Amino acid sequence: MERPSWDEYFLDMLEVIKKRSTCMRRQVAALIVKDKRIIATGYNGAPTGIAHCGEVGCLRAQQSIPSGSRHELCRGIHAEQNAIIQSAVHGVSVKDSTIYITHSPCVLCAKMIINAGIKRIVYSGDYPDEMSASLLKEAGIVVDKSCNML
Repeated sequence: MERPSWDEYFLDMLEVIKKRSTCMRRQVAALIVKDKRIIATGYNGAPTGIAHCGEVGCLRAQQSIPSGSRHELCRGIHAEQNAIIQSAVHGVSVKDSTIYITHSPCVLCAKMIINAGIKRIVYSGDYPDEMSASLLKEAGIVVDKSCNML
């Protein structure tokens, strides 16, 4: 029996995490790891105590807003943001960690990842946001796309 690599192991976990997503358009999961230990998880959906899109409808779908634009017109919070916030709430530093994500980050999440001190991103699916990739490159964040996962 061949053991999965650490990247494979953590990417596989994203499949379970994303099942908690309440987004009607795309299920996204994030997992922050430091020294091969899980620090936090996150999935996309409405903030705590706020009605989910499944209950009130998707504003972005209603207005035909294309993926990758007008992030402010969504009641949900992104998986990466939720994972970083969860770490902050519990007083756990994400500095020098790796974040595993089902999709490449949007520009808003990229800026949060940079300022949080996360040093590496591993993702499987693409998200349409060219500015994100440019900022991550400029910041020196290592970005690895896993072609054989998810």
